[in-house]
Amino acid sequence: MSSITIYHNPACGTSRNVLALIRNCGEEPTVIEYLKMPPDRATLTALIAAMGVPVRSVLREKGTPYAELGLDDPKWSDEQLIDFMLQQPILMNRPIVVTPLGTRLCRPSETVLDILPRPQRGAFNKENGEAVVDAEGRRV
Repeated sequence: MSSITIYHNPACGTSRNVLALIRNCGEEPTVIEYLKMPPDRATLTALIAAMGVPVRSVLREKGTPYAELGLDDPKWSDEQLIDFMLQQPILMNRPIVVTPLGTRLCRPSETVLDILPRPQRGAFNKENGEAVVDAEGRRV
């Protein structure tokens, strides 16, 4: 079993780039496609706590029912916002990565480099061609 877990959406370019960066360090992570297998309340709450961020920062606005549900309204408590994410996992921002060095929402994708336990093994370019890691495995 891998020491790295990614809550992944294969339709998301950022998520695909993060997964590729994890693999570029020689790790094969546990991949959880959270739209197919959403985390339960305890797991989602633990992930948010481990990231040390407000619940609202884990909400995804683009391409979700965020606006139609009025989730920008401060009336919603953290518990209610978590309820929305549990009912509609598309509201969870991604990818969330858990490693022995920490838990992060990896946006932009190179954020994952801060919590990977091994160095990159070679050059890496994002899907859009942007260089992230050079041939010696150093962050660009």
